[in-house]
Amino acid sequence: MCGLSGEIRLDGGRPDVAAVERMTDRLAPRGPDGRGLWSQGAVALGHRRLKIIDLSEHAAQPMTDPESRLTGVFNGCIYNYRELRKDLESQGHRFFSTSDTEVVLKAYRQWGTACVDRLLGMFAFAVAESETGRVVIARDRLGIKPVYLTERPDRLRFASSLPALLAGGGVDTSLDPAALHQYMTLHATVAAPRTVLTGVRKLPPATVRVVEPDGSQHDHCYWQPSYSRRPEHAGMDADDWGEAVLDSLRTAVRRHIVADVPLGVLLSGGLDSSLIVSLLAEAGQDDQATFSVGFETESGEQGDEFTYSDLVAREFATDHHRIMVPSDLLQTALDGAVAAMSEPMVSHDVVAFHLLSEQVSKHVSVVQSGQGADEIFAGYRWHPALAAVPREREPETYTQVFFDRSHAELSRILTPDLLADHDVSGDLVRTHMAVEGAETALDAALRLDTHVLMVDDPVKRVDNMTMDWGLEARVPFLDHELVELAAACPPQFKLAHGGKGVLKDAARKLLPREVVDRPKGYFPVPAIRRMAPPVLDRIQQVLSAPEARSRGVFRDSYVAELLAAPDAHRTRRGANALWQVALLEMWLQAHGIS
Repeated sequence: MCGLSGEIRLDGGRPDVAAVERMTDRLAPRGPDGRGLWSQGAVALGHRRLKIIDLSEHAAQPMTDPESRLTGVFNGCIYNYRELRKDLESQGHRFFSTSDTEVVLKAYRQWGTACVDRLLGMFAFAVAESETGRVVIARDRLGIKPVYLTERPDRLRFASSLPALLAGGGVDTSLDPAALHQYMTLHATVAAPRTVLTGVRKLPPATVRVVEPDGSQHDHCYWQPSYSRRPEHAGMDADDWGEAVLDSLRTAVRRHIVADVPLGVLLSGGLDSSLIVSLLAEAGQDDQATFSVGFETESGEQGDEFTYSDLVAREFATDHHRIMVPSDLLQTALDGAVAAMSEPMVSHDVVAFHLLSEQVSKHVSVVQSGQGADEIFAGYRWHPALAAVPREREPETYTQVFFDRSHAELSRILTPDLLADHDVSGDLVRTHMAVEGAETALDAALRLDTHVLMVDDPVKRVDNMTMDWGLEARVPFLDHELVELAAACPPQFKLAHGGKGVLKDAARKLLPREVVDRPKGYFPVPAIRRMAPPVLDRIQQVLSAPEARSRGVFRDSYVAELLAAPDAHRTRRGANALWQVALLEMWLQAHGIS
């Protein structure tokens, strides 16, 4: 629902309003319906608005509460804003709009930073206290909405996208070797707080940052569920868990309906998005709009899953839209998707999401999407390998089944100046696995997947690609109460039936058997997986550009090896190695980073 930006002076000076204006304008695709700037004292805030709740100008941002002299910018949606508003009204608060933004401001006035504990939804916000000079920046529990930061001794800037910070200027754009290690090892995931750029960081999920007038800062993590069994669930069998999960998901889907504009669903035809369609139909959302995308077959690999999405659309009588993308459009589509990325992302379905979002935005402003179910319900192929591993051996096993390559392999890929001097990615896994609160090895793996890696892969991918077209994507599987329930579910129920067993058991009551028991699918883009000519031509152009040669991220011998056999080199996880290398360089060039 929008994009936010701001600058806080840490030295008592005045903020660079022109820089905030440039950052705000760079966020225009995220918020095509309105633009606002505010500055007072050491703080400046900017906002681009996508109208979803309270379509009037009363909900314009930056928003100031005249009674408390609080000014805020907000991105996201608070699904329980009506209930919170009633609570706040009972305590004497008066409202001038019907927006969830004003509820956030009043909630902060009433409960301070603890207000985040009462918010059900996806959000990023910044609140400036005019009376004290304090600024509070917060991010939702699962990091659905982004917050990027760049800091110097004299000022802190923040924005909803990394390119917006670049538009403000003064950012150290050198590559961070530790982040590059993660990019090359964790399937292009760079965990918060890092990004691939040394001068840009991310506020971690479930974090509140308080910036005091004297420039001091402190972060507080306000949520982390326990991945262990709870006494109240003792004695529950598979059927009981299936009922509990279905009830929780039903609540989540209904929460995510709140809006003053029409909603749709991104329907891949897989279990997760199909469940959302079924539960929306159950909730009375008749003739809901659903959208699927497909690509041409390449080298015998099917490029669409229309068989399944059509089946679900017929079953629930949706207003279904099939979007087929010819391969000769992929080169242009690829450039558009890369330009929309806040950070480089190698999952080839990012192109599918971007193209799909462009078409969907012509029909609706809000969609529900099935992201997150694989992480919280153990749906990936590497999860079973962790089930029988002792906790002390889990980091080793996880690196074997999840990493793209080992630390040692990077020495023949990266140039010496950009090669981290230790196993950064392995250290990340070992550190997170050692934290208390996970009962089994699989519990610890799912905690890492959900709270660290998912945030900066599928969640970021969906936010970036949809918001580039002014389309808000909501993810009911990441309702934090459903995530808490999934975290408590015994591993054997999640691993059943080849993964996501407890979810499949719940789905059998609602979906056709062909959808529930089908092989796991993805958004296939065969032309990228197989390096078809339109994609390969663009990659060769990128890697031969003067910027790539002068930057010298990858060893020439390694790049030549990949280009000699574009479809032959695969990472441990089966990703195309050339695509991973080229995508980073393509992203750097797209954003003017020299």
